[in-house]
Amino acid sequence: MTASITITIDDQLIETTGGMSLLEVCRKANISIPVMCDFKGLNPVGACRLCLVEIEGVPKLLPACTTPAAPNQVIHTQSDKLRNYRRMIIELLFSERNHICAICVANNNCELQKMGYELGIDHVRFPYLYPACEVDATHEKYTMDHNRCILCTRCVRVCAEVEGAMTKDVMGRGFNSRIITDFYQSWGDSDTCTSCGKCVQICPTGALTPNDSAQGRLKKNPTCVAELIEKREVKP
Repeated sequence: MTASITITIDDQLIETTGGMSLLEVCRKANISIPVMCDFKGLNPVGACRLCLVEIEGVPKLLPACTTPAAPNQVIHTQSDKLRNYRRMIIELLFSERNHICAICVANNNCELQKMGYELGIDHVRFPYLYPACEVDATHEKYTMDHNRCILCTRCVRVCAEVEGAMTKDVMGRGFNSRIITDFYQSWGDSDTCTSCGKCVQICPTGALTPNDSAQGRLKKNPTCVAELIEKREVKP
């Protein structure tokens, strides 16, 4: 049995279980930390860096989703330094692909857009890169628009960890990274995709969408995937 420990988060003394991620601890204590790549029930990867926190005595910022709680930690989640980092990350996400909210099917139903509003972003300070990204509309039910992908890898993980199909993966490095299907095939030519739609439901932007989605009309239900994951977990 894991021992109970005490940590301090934003001047609040919290008793928790050792080894639990700081993000989980914050959620249980109703302390809000922004996330984009994290999804309850999937293995954390610390990709988006939005959940970075400050821990006294540690010289660098650490992602709350992959950092375990340890005895006597003193943690800060809402400092000016962290808010500036989070704003910079969201601005970089907007600038490195072609996110045009006004004509996106996910307009008003997009986690990236919502985060931008919450951080008060009304302009981007970095130059837009305008990459030449493809749109894969070969699947009979769904479309993959790389212009709107933020490489959170939720789709990759839910496909592998929940559906077990392992259809999605990441190819390339840095700016040239792309989500691919099987061995760089068109989605519609995939032999492994089960067309379950889990990747579409938990995509935080308009990168993965049903083919019948119209501009600004996209409706997603990520909670149904979270409930499925919770019910499939083996209880001791």
